[in-house]
Amino acid sequence: MVAVEERRAAFEPTLPGRYFHDPALFAGEQDRLFSRMWVCVGRADALPEPGRFFLTDLGGESVLVVRGRDHALRAFLNVCRHRGARLCTEANGQAGAVVRCRYHAWSYGLDGKLLGAPNLAQDERLDRDAYGLIPVALTEWQGLVWLNLADEPAPFAEQVERPIVDRFGSLATFARYGVGNLAVGRSIDYEIAANWKLIVENFMECYHCAPVHPELVRLLPEFRNGTSYQGIPGEGTTFADDVAAFTLSGAGDRPRLPGLGPADDRLYYGFVLWPNVFVNLLPDHVILHTLQPLGPTRSRVRCDWLFDSAETTRPGFDPTDTVEIFDIVNRQDWEVCELTQLGMTSRAYADGGLYVANETHIAAFRDLVLDHLGDER
Repeated sequence: MVAVEERRAAFEPTLPGRYFHDPALFAGEQDRLFSRMWVCVGRADALPEPGRFFLTDLGGESVLVVRGRDHALRAFLNVCRHRGARLCTEANGQAGAVVRCRYHAWSYGLDGKLLGAPNLAQDERLDRDAYGLIPVALTEWQGLVWLNLADEPAPFAEQVERPIVDRFGSLATFARYGVGNLAVGRSIDYEIAANWKLIVENFMECYHCAPVHPELVRLLPEFRNGTSYQGIPGEGTTFADDVAAFTLSGAGDRPRLPGLGPADDRLYYGFVLWPNVFVNLLPDHVILHTLQPLGPTRSRVRCDWLFDSAETTRPGFDPTDTVEIFDIVNRQDWEVCELTQLGMTSRAYADGGLYVANETHIAAFRDLVLDHLGDER
């Protein structure tokens, strides 16, 4: 009996089931987590020239991200300051030189300044400086666009560098992959009928790898033991002896990324940049998953396969051999996340479940959610 109690004491409890489907808790996360942390919303190279924009939903707000005439990226709440009409309605596009409201034709520069208000041009009572678009804090990092809705955002480095140091012991190992200099070779969007936290938890562990991912454990046989090494600083996962590359067949001769050396040739690293980026480092490419909560039980993930830009411009470049393996892994993951979502409303999971030994590092993510929710738990 004592031995059983000791084993149970080593487990960590998960969040209760309601955290994965309750609309009120989801709203609390949007307000207190996604509105206060730096959140990745896309890639900077998606907006190559002035006037290009995309929209993103963040913390209950529609946010406009646009490339300015000075080539700087900026973000604004997608709301006209006159009567509150939504300015842009397409997911992405070319705004031209100004962003114009369709309701009363108020127009704004790409820097957010109010430029025109029909029939009010000579009215000195209109303070143009006070009625520009509401800015949203934006930073570019490793080719990614990160936003923060907070009035006084915490320093970006405090949030993003910590998990990298936890994973590798320093920033140097990650820096060698040169992620910000890589180019997109392929992107796939997935919509998943599961709460965003189930998707994060799934990526953070490999206890499920042997039963769910036969193709993956063929390439990375250590995953059969259920250890992802995400909780072990500096540890990567070694390719199988007969595997030359991280492809579905295990074959391939693509050169390793420029900043890497021979010691990196046969290693995979995975980790999470909270709250919504999954990083997969491989010798010849990098895979980034960007997660977006769509509702209490719906999520979207964009998966980008990144390669050395010299490789993507090579005649005949075809990333299919590399994309196939993780596309299969992704779809297997989404299937089991959706199966788990079906159990979240059951009385059997009202008090939650538990993380076993290979999963206990996920408790740090659980605590992150609880800390941000505070009194709204």
